[in-house]
Amino acid sequence: MALYAIGDLHLSNNVNKPMDIFGCHWIKHDEKIQEDWYNKVGENDTVLIPGDISWGMNIQEASSDLEWIEKLPGHKILLKGNHDYWWSSISKLNSAFSNMDFLQNNFFTYEDYAICGTRGWICPNNKKFTQQDKKIYYREVQRLKISLDQAGKSKFNKIIVMLHYPPTNDMLEDSLFTEVLKNYDVEMVVYGHLHGEDAYNGGLQGEHHGITYHLVSCDFLDFQLMKLL
Repeated sequence: MALYAIGDLHLSNNVNKPMDIFGCHWIKHDEKIQEDWYNKVGENDTVLIPGDISWGMNIQEASSDLEWIEKLPGHKILLKGNHDYWWSSISKLNSAFSNMDFLQNNFFTYEDYAICGTRGWICPNNKKFTQQDKKIYYREVQRLKISLDQAGKSKFNKIIVMLHYPPTNDMLEDSLFTEVLKNYDVEMVVYGHLHGEDAYNGGLQGEHHGITYHLVSCDFLDFQLMKLL
């Protein structure tokens, strides 16, 4: 059983939100993802999807995008992104689909790993960080701790974390997120949110304090799933 990741699918089956306005590489990007997915993922594999899943504004508009994902091979673990306005009651979401789990103040498993996480938020920086940003930042740090504590109570000591936002600012300075990840001995972190060459360079990648960080925005991956394990 393999573990893969790909984020920021930005699907729009029910809304008029074509992604090719951001560049020709986004033309029919969903078909590129689907083709690679079928080439790689088996029914016993797991795929992590860290946010910005559908442009739908509510669950009705997002339903066809979620059904599109559900029909793909493998088990999927989904996390909320900043554009996932359709994300509703976590209990309703987790009861609605047979092979998709929705991560929020909880955790799921892949073999002997706990999959934990939270959406995250922008980290303190010298460009823009308002009092409202600070409030959300601290709230998301606490949500990450809740997820990690849930896994700890169940005696998991091998942990992979999903975030939507990167865990640092674009200067790659440590944050409360990286502090928590280090304190909980997290093994690996996957995140998305960043798009474009300039943005990619502002994302923490590789090993940092003994933790491996992966940027998995689908355009960064050229619309191909990254194999993690």
